[in-house]
Amino acid sequence: MTSSPTDAPVLVTGATGYVASWLVKELLDAGITVHAAVRDPDRKDKVAHLQEIAAGSPGTLRFFRADLLEEGSYAEAMAGCAIVFHTASPFTTSVKDPQRELIEPAVKGTRNVLETAARTASVKRVVVTSSCAAIYTDAIDCLKAPGGKLTENVWNTTASLDYQPYSYSKTLAEQEAWKIARAQDRFKLVTVNPSLVIGPALNARPTSESFNIVRQMGDGTMKRGAPKLGLGVVDVRDLARAHMEAGFRDEAEGRHIISGHDTNILELGKSLIEKYGDRYPVPRQSLPKWIVWLVGPIVGGISRKFVTNNVDVKWRADNSKSKRALSVTYRPMKTSMEEMFQQMIDTGAFGK
Repeated sequence: MTSSPTDAPVLVTGATGYVASWLVKELLDAGITVHAAVRDPDRKDKVAHLQEIAAGSPGTLRFFRADLLEEGSYAEAMAGCAIVFHTASPFTTSVKDPQRELIEPAVKGTRNVLETAARTASVKRVVVTSSCAAIYTDAIDCLKAPGGKLTENVWNTTASLDYQPYSYSKTLAEQEAWKIARAQDRFKLVTVNPSLVIGPALNARPTSESFNIVRQMGDGTMKRGAPKLGLGVVDVRDLARAHMEAGFRDEAEGRHIISGHDTNILELGKSLIEKYGDRYPVPRQSLPKWIVWLVGPIVGGISRKFVTNNVDVKWRADNSKSKRALSVTYRPMKTSMEEMFQQMIDTGAFGK
């Protein structure tokens, strides 16, 4: 890493989140001063894990109160920072009002943070945590991509407010980020576009959708089988490292697909069999597509269009830019899943 000086502080938005917490740890371990922007710094249950990390690291941690939807609320936290890591954005698929719960926090929050960066003299670079969801909606989109693989040149054109609104929110938010970046010359924008994030959390009660998926692999929900729902995965620690490289490498530019493995839900479950198969009802076989299509809308609230476009459809993405431009290395999927599952056992996620 060769860019912005480590004697200048950096800002991390949504600092208590699953991905952001590991990024904060990386920064603190490197001796950097981190301005952690959170909704409520007084919530000890939310910030305690970051305080513990800071206590044992050479870096310095300072908390700031900020809200995605409150214009200008990041100004104090951003003052004097050379790099802004914007990680704050909701990740959930069960929403009643997608416009209010997903679109507005994602788009307005991005606008709020980046417009503040454009007014802050010290900021030289902004790294936005986007998503592969800004590149694709369904696994079937991979088949339509050039060469049958997603690349950084592909944008999501199939999500909408009515279909896969989370993917739609990530697409709109990243587009807004690039629009603002192009209209100014104070900072350089770099984005990281991870696939589904897996691996252990630093906070005891993670809320990421990833944990809901893995919980079903241990609580019996998938004991009769799991769908071969195509997706990509990346370890949260590899993703945190990718953020560091995107922030501190002079030559880092543009978008970066951060995804270690092309896989599916069944394969994720099967990676747990060797270590946990004798104690937990982890999935061992494929749930036929016609069954998922039939019961998905009733049992899981999954649309038949989604089943058609994702189950038994291979997901493929080209991660070569992340390896080349950011020197990212990816740990084995089995390692990530076992460490994540073990942590969930230890915290009582499966009720045992």
